[in-house]
Amino acid sequence: MNLIIRLLVTAIVAYLLTMILPGVHFAGFAGALIFSIVLGLLNLIVKPVLNILGLPLTIITLGLFTLVINAVIILIADYFIDSMQVDGFWWAFIFSILLSIVTSLANSMMGDD
Repeated sequence: MNLIIRLLVTAIVAYLLTMILPGVHFAGFAGALIFSIVLGLLNLIVKPVLNILGLPLTIITLGLFTLVINAVIILIADYFIDSMQVDGFWWAFIFSILLSIVTSLANSMMGDD
């Protein structure tokens, strides 16, 4: 149940962020819901591989390279989802930062079971 709530929170936050950011677009809330599912799968499967490959850069940049990895994950999700469009790397970068911050805040307000 907690997973479903987190997916819904991510979808709602992502959909609301597209209203603020002109470089990220969803066809509708269903597209944001699909995005949250794909993002969860990519974070489970692809992100650990990218973290290991980017470990030297992450150490050199004191962890800031993780933000680039998050943006790449957003661009990979954009590639797989037809109802989502990201206008470039920098929009994915900004979107990933804001999505992480707002989703973390929303999840912390809801508390853990």
